[in-house]
Formats: sequence, structure tokens, C-alpha cells
Amino acid sequence: MKTLLAVVERVGGLAVVFVGVTFVIYVMVFALPGDPIRALGGDRPLSDAVVRALRAEYHLDEPLWQQYTRYIGGLFRGDFGTTFTGQSVGEQMASRWPVTVTLALSAWVLEIVVGIGLGVVSALTRGTLIDKAILGGTIVASAIPVFVVGVTLQLVFAVRLDLVPVAGVTAGWPTAYVLPAIVIALFGLASVSRLTRASLLENLSSDYVRTAKAKGLAPGRVIGVHVMRNSLIPTATFLATDLGYLLGGTVIIEGIFNLPGVGNLLFGAIRAHEGATVVGISTALILVFLVTSLLVDAIHALLDPRVRR
Repeated sequence: MKTLLAVVERVGGLAVVFVGVTFVIYVMVFALPGDPIRALGGDRPLSDAVVRALRAEYHLDEPLWQQYTRYIGGLFRGDFGTTFTGQSVGEQMASRWPVTVTLALSAWVLEIVVGIGLGVVSALTRGTLIDKAILGGTIVASAIPVFVVGVTLQLVFAVRLDLVPVAGVTAGWPTAYVLPAIVIALFGLASVSRLTRASLLENLSSDYVRTAKAKGLAPGRVIGVHVMRNSLIPTATFLATDLGYLLGGTVIIEGIFNLPGVGNLLFGAIRAHEGATVVGISTALILVFLVTSLLVDAIHALLDPRVRR
């Protein structure tokens, strides 16, 4: 019963967050100065009659709170809105999600494999040159802005060395995704590595590790079975949360490498002042963050029995 109440409370809290954040985004997009309907005419101004008709068609003549209520009602029917050119935002996103998901999962796998691997090596070689090199490398990776890394690697490996495509996804996976995935994964990889190292060092000095060694268990079994499980709790929590960031934080990289994903669609919608698309994509990304937040709680409870008590 306590577990059910906790789940209901958690879902209720996330629902409040969803309504609050989406309302703020909606207001920020549609309450800004300027008339998107008149902007449709470009160099040819629309007549007042046409402007009134279009505003009525897209419900822009209604109060802002009423527009938002209508938008939320549409979400329950799977409708993320319609652009001023008559295109469905949901259909636009559906054609772009595969690219974004492929890129995010590729970067996520790199974070898991390389990040945890470096963290384990760094912890087991504490104080050595290898440990210092890994720590220094992760600090550098975290300090350099992602767009600088992206442009630099693109220039070196795509333009100069011609090892990977410069832009686009024509070459398919993994060729077209490997370089942008590395760029996105660098920051998270550095965090995973340092987090794994710190957690491993903390658990290696714990009483249960000394007890296991005193019972004659092999060092590989002590580290691989007992230490790693407890050490990966904070790492797994971070990785689950980071997956949400990867799915929603690829706008800059998709722009640099011209990848036709959701991030690139969002960037184009902002430039074109297409409010419905901006709000629709933002809503979808918020849902992704909220779902990953629930997954974080589930993973934490699965790995740490104390959370379930």
C-alpha cells in the first residue's frame, strides 16, 4: 500500500511539473510581441479579413489560458498541434525521432562502456600516472564547450582526414553517427568516469569488502560482484537521467552535422517563428524527461533495496 501511495504521489508531482512547465513555455512562445499570422504574408501584407479568418482558425483570437487549455486537451488525443502552414507537428516529429533516438542511444552506449571502463581503471590504479591522466582528460573534456569540440572534430576527421561524412545521415549507422555521438558523449562520459571512480573508491574501503577478502574470496569476485553492484547505483541513476538530456539536448550537434532530427527541427522552428512546432517539440521533450525521471526512481529502487523499505 505504501508503495502504491508513493507511486501515485510521484506521478501526481510529475503531472504538476508537466502542466507548470508547458504553461510557461506556451506563454513565452505565444505571448511574445509580433503577429505570426501577418508574418505568413512575407513581403505581401495580408488583408485584415484574411488575418481575422486565420486567427480564428488557429484560435489566436481567444484568451491565452483558453488557447493553452485547448492545447492540453489536444495532447490527450495525441495531437501536438498544427503549424500555420497546416502541417501536423506530431507527424513532423515522427519522421525526425529515429535520427535523434539513434544518435542519443549511440552516445549513451559510449558513455556506459567507455565512461564506466575509465572509472574502474582509474579507481584500481589510484594515484598512478594512469589515474592522473584519466582525471585530467575528463576535466578537459568537461571544460571545452560542445560546439567547439563538434566543429573541431568535424574539421579534422571529416574535412581533413575524410574518415567520416561531413554532414547528413546518407551513409547510415554507424558511419554517419559515430562522430556526432562521440561529441555528445564526451561531457557525460567524463561525469560517468569520475562518478564511477569516486563510488568505487568509497566502496573499496568499506567493511563488507574487508570481510569478503578475509573470507578468502578472489579479488576479481569481490570487485566484480560485490563492489561493482553497490558502486553502480549512483552511476546508473546518472545514466538514466542523462538519457533524457541526450534525447533533448542534441539541437546544437544536429545543427553542426546537419542531422535531420528533432533538435534540428526545433532549431528551424525557432528561426522561422513557428510557435506551434516549438511548443509541440518542447512538450514531447518534457514528457521524455518525466518518463526518464520515473525510470531513475525504478532503477534506484531495483539496485538499492533500502529505497523500497
